[in-house]
Amino acid sequence: MPNTAAPAQRRLARVAGAAVVVLCLALPAAVQAQAAATLFKDADLALGQKLITEHACSACHSRKVGGDGSAIYRPQGRINAPGFLRGMVEQCNMELNLSLFPEEVTAIAAVLNRDHYRFK
Repeated sequence: MPNTAAPAQRRLARVAGAAVVVLCLALPAAVQAQAAATLFKDADLALGQKLITEHACSACHSRKVGGDGSAIYRPQGRINAPGFLRGMVEQCNMELNLSLFPEEVTAIAAVLNRDHYRFK
């Protein structure tokens, strides 16, 4: 006599497994969204703007992507969350040996968010 409970149990296990996968994928986004609300909260926008000008960020971006360099800002591209934006500014800091302090990196990222990305 065939065991009809086994296929039902396997189906239930697959549904439960899929739910766990969805939860695991959604959780980091939820945590990041919560952190995004506070990431740029106390950033010094005037300092960020000054540092962007001082370090000639637009000139570097222009050399990388051509034109006026603004093509580097692609909100729908790799940078799709405030944390990733701050991470990209930190990467520029390290790659170019700018010796920026963490609050300066955040200030630059906040200006870029204000002017180009507009993450909430």
